[in-house]
Amino acid sequence: MASGTLPTLKRLLHKRRQAAVAAYRQNLQSDALLKALRRICDQVVRKLLLLYPLPEGASLAALGGYGRGELYPHSDLDLLVLLPDAPDQEARQRIEQLLAAMWDIGLAPSHHVAQTHQCLEQVKHDSSLQTSLLESRYLHGSRPLLKQLQKQLKQQLNPRSFFLAKRAEQQARHAHYQDTPYALEPNCKESPGALRDLQMLLWLAKAAGLGNSWRDIAHSGELTFAEQRAIVRVDQAFKRLRIELHLLSGRAEDRVLFDLQPALADIYGFKASHNRRPSEILMQRYYWAARVVSQLNMILMQSIEERLFPCHEAPRILSPHFQSRQALLELRPEQDFARSPELIFAAFLTLQQNPSLHGMSAHTLRSLWHARRLVDEGFRLDRQNRLQFIQIFQQQRGIVRALRLMNLMNILPRYLPVFRRIVGQMQHDLFHAYTVDEHTLKVVRNLRRFTMPEHSHEFSLAHQVINHYPRHWLLYIAAIFHDIAKGRGGNHSDLGAQDAQQFCFDHELEAEDAELVVFLVREHLSMSMYAQKHDLSDPKVIFDFVRIVGTERRLNALYLLTIADICATNPTIWNSWKAKLLEDLYQLSLSVLQHQHTDSLSVLEQRRLDASSEIRLLGLLDEAREKFWQLLDEDYFLRHEAHDIAWHTQQLYFQANASEPIVKIRAAGHSDAIQVLVYTPDTQGLFLRICRYFDAQGLSIQDARIYTTRHGWALDSFIVLLPNYEHMLALDPHLIEHELSKNLRKGHNTLGAQSRQYRSAHSRRAQVFPVPSSVELTPLADNENTWELSLTTTDKPGLLYSLAQVFERHKISLQSAKVLTLGDRVEDVFRLLSPSLHRQTAQQQFLKDILHAIAPATPHL
Repeated sequence: MASGTLPTLKRLLHKRRQAAVAAYRQNLQSDALLKALRRICDQVVRKLLLLYPLPEGASLAALGGYGRGELYPHSDLDLLVLLPDAPDQEARQRIEQLLAAMWDIGLAPSHHVAQTHQCLEQVKHDSSLQTSLLESRYLHGSRPLLKQLQKQLKQQLNPRSFFLAKRAEQQARHAHYQDTPYALEPNCKESPGALRDLQMLLWLAKAAGLGNSWRDIAHSGELTFAEQRAIVRVDQAFKRLRIELHLLSGRAEDRVLFDLQPALADIYGFKASHNRRPSEILMQRYYWAARVVSQLNMILMQSIEERLFPCHEAPRILSPHFQSRQALLELRPEQDFARSPELIFAAFLTLQQNPSLHGMSAHTLRSLWHARRLVDEGFRLDRQNRLQFIQIFQQQRGIVRALRLMNLMNILPRYLPVFRRIVGQMQHDLFHAYTVDEHTLKVVRNLRRFTMPEHSHEFSLAHQVINHYPRHWLLYIAAIFHDIAKGRGGNHSDLGAQDAQQFCFDHELEAEDAELVVFLVREHLSMSMYAQKHDLSDPKVIFDFVRIVGTERRLNALYLLTIADICATNPTIWNSWKAKLLEDLYQLSLSVLQHQHTDSLSVLEQRRLDASSEIRLLGLLDEAREKFWQLLDEDYFLRHEAHDIAWHTQQLYFQANASEPIVKIRAAGHSDAIQVLVYTPDTQGLFLRICRYFDAQGLSIQDARIYTTRHGWALDSFIVLLPNYEHMLALDPHLIEHELSKNLRKGHNTLGAQSRQYRSAHSRRAQVFPVPSSVELTPLADNENTWELSLTTTDKPGLLYSLAQVFERHKISLQSAKVLTLGDRVEDVFRLLSPSLHRQTAQQQFLKDILHAIAPATPHL
């Protein structure tokens, strides 16, 4: 009988759920849908219990969100089976049959089976379970048994201990999500600034005796009615988003995934603007809502803490306007931001200037949040406010904390209207991992870290440079403006420089300082581009960059800002090879600025001298060195740096005509990059075979220098990055040396037994928001058969190997390659040698084949 009834219940459940969703589509009332789904499940569960009864004397209760009376379309049913006694075999069997029947009809139970004393014991060590049980709601069975548990849980509840446990739980959860609401794919339930933070406030308020709803908390005095309206508005927004995610994905999906963002934007009715996708508008709205939740979570958490842990000590007077109580900054009783708006910035300055302060009191935070509306045109024009704002950057400590708090409280965006445009702005460029405002503040944070001795080991040269740099606070202002024009259309560097110039004029910066800030904003991408896309062994490249920089002061500042910018872009984008390239460009440019080298000839001569000195230190005689160097022409010395020349000479001088291919490797940078030297008779398809090996091993080529000696031998050098998971190759260089040389032997075409056939997967973002591919082929003036191929595309496994196949098919020789990888975006530059590309038909076919090779890979379903 029961088995025959289950399909009927399943159809009933499905039909009623569909009707509830249809009603929601008509009115978009989130709470109505959540309550309707809860009622439907209650009814079906009770019908099911007629067929599969509970053990004698047991009680069934709803927990968690289901217990609160809310059920999302694909959420689990969080259930408690409360037993009066230890279960026997029959009781266990009944429970198992009930749960199996729930699964059969389309419910997804998440259950907890226990007796009262077990629940009371478990909650002592599990605050999450304690919270779920405190929200328990009777469904069926023994009502007195559940009431007894609920009564004992309330009696056992210690509000102070509960607060401390839940705060620690929130801190751990925030850390799991990188302590930011501005993730690329935020979790609308668990991320900072999302639904869980709102639920946390309700749990703590209930434990503190403030009530069970936002209305109750407002009546208690812990929320103003303006705050209540704001929190109800964002609560409804997050509920709707979570509902839409469940309905769109057809599962209990709480992450705002890349591949769901376009469809979500369409559901919400967002339209593309001239420079932003609908999905970017959607995500900006999400981040704005998350910021409101973060603001109110911080204020109310602080307020509840002060209520539960009152301080009876007299405050310590800090100034005529501020005092300290429990190491928290407070406005003095007679002070008010509304009467004295200049105290807004003074509050942040006072926080910075008093190391004993841990933060601001709830009253001060709340007052600041409401005072944000005072930051208007008159406030911005006030000279005292402008001077105080500059002083915030000039303090010895607390700069990042002050700026983050100003941004969170919506004071920074109101003071700098141009900054307001980038708050919560996400760009799907495949390498930025944060919103523009979050990235900007991370750049400031990185610059601050350069000044701190405890972080000097991370960026030793940057630490040395910034601690000898006068008025380095100017770098923080440049960081604020470097991306401030993102999303407006046009060149954001030029537009941002205009904004920075106006800011410096308004805030009375010295002309020399203003010029530096404007330069840094306008050229903040230049050093990165020169270091990663140009050949630093070419003296002309260095002289061109030095003409842009102009002075040593500018060079130092641009070097610091560039590193801070790259490291704040994406946690995976920085590596030791990028660090080395930037340091090399910095040192080479510094030499030119200090007049150590004045032209290309002097650079070349110095390079030979430096290489000779290094070779002598290795114990090699000049005669042996010169004998090997006779095999190399001037082009070799122009395209290789002194330490590379010395290394090549040391490895090859005694085996210039070796009978077997020679492969040598050494570290490049620190632990994640290696340099590979390949020396073998030059043959057709050599570069292709090398790329094939590297691709099979998951070794990403970052730089390639292809050279043929006067006697026809290939002397090729590669910089490759090791896979993140792979440490064996770094520890055992002989593995690469053996495998690659084996693969290069005449007639040997296999990849070897050690091949890992590594393939990295396309990210979801790259599949949903691919980079439009572009290819440009330009003849170079120094040689009529030399060409520069520049391409931009979405990264994919085996990309360079695919390009090498095209070069081989068209009989084109590669002289050098610069591979710039920015997350899922690649920007590569190749120097090619080919007499056939002058023919229009050959050039068109070549470009067609290149475009085909870089076409996005078809994702595996």
